[in-house]
Amino acid sequence: MTNTETLIFSRSDVERLLTLEECIAAVEDAFAQHAQGKTAPPGMLGMHASDGGFHIKAALLTLDRPYFAAKTNSNFAQNGARHGLPTIQGVVVLCDATNGFPLAVMDSISITALRTAAATAVAAKYLSRKDSAVALVCGCGTQGAMQVRALCRVRQPRKIYAYDQDAKKAAAFAKTLFSELGIAVTTARDLGAAVAASDIVITCTTSKRFFITHDMVRAGTFIAAVGADNPEKQEIDPQLLAKHTVVADIIEQCCAIGDLHHAIDGEVMSRADVHAELGQVVAGIKPARTRNDQIIVFDSSGTALQDVAAAAAVYRRAAGQRQGVQFAFNS
Repeated sequence: MTNTETLIFSRSDVERLLTLEECIAAVEDAFAQHAQGKTAPPGMLGMHASDGGFHIKAALLTLDRPYFAAKTNSNFAQNGARHGLPTIQGVVVLCDATNGFPLAVMDSISITALRTAAATAVAAKYLSRKDSAVALVCGCGTQGAMQVRALCRVRQPRKIYAYDQDAKKAAAFAKTLFSELGIAVTTARDLGAAVAASDIVITCTTSKRFFITHDMVRAGTFIAAVGADNPEKQEIDPQLLAKHTVVADIIEQCCAIGDLHHAIDGEVMSRADVHAELGQVVAGIKPARTRNDQIIVFDSSGTALQDVAAAAAVYRRAAGQRQGVQFAFNS
């Protein structure tokens, strides 16, 4: 296959071509490369619209060749109720970074879900207790389900709590994942009690006000804060971050849009208080969990390094199998 035609992948194409295991490995490698100074700093641009917003994330990553990817995502929380559309929609453009040729254009919904869950899995691998038996996921949408699937690749929880403001949605989520994974998945009616009973807490909501408070969390808990991908979103009590160990995906970005951003704006902690970036932990530059009673918060704002790693994995698999719709932009 020559670089005269661009491959186009639908959402189902991406899901067929990229397994969670491959995505986790690709994302782990991308974070390590970043910590080792092998990548340029990823870029981001955000713009607000009346009922939602858009962001563009871009990064370079060298694998079998240098790749560039730019993802344009929209995020409209009311899309389901108002229009019957997904909350998050968009496209990823993957280019050959040696000559700029657009190698592929692909749906971003699955890329985003897979790479975001993969980052949580990588973080859990290094930062959660190995004997973690109970997990809680807050936000029972597509991302929440993918988070549970990815977590089960690196830990073996015996019980999953599912929490959502929509009780029917949580119940359906629990039923589906129990059937799929064979793990006890139950809805959590009392959020505080579910947090207190959990070794791992994952938040992937559109909340604009924190709902995981400092007094809910027991010693030894690992928290993956996934939802705060713009400055208005917040899931974690700033005091929880200030009093415990914080690991960011990209510190600069989390200072601008993550839960860390709210803690810094609230003047309860500073950038210097952040323990590490995830890549530094993966690469062994900074220590991972050092005590069983340590509470660790992973601030996952989502980086384009994850996008380019995942998109390149899709492209490489497709090219090897001669899959994807070919389109010549230059014709």
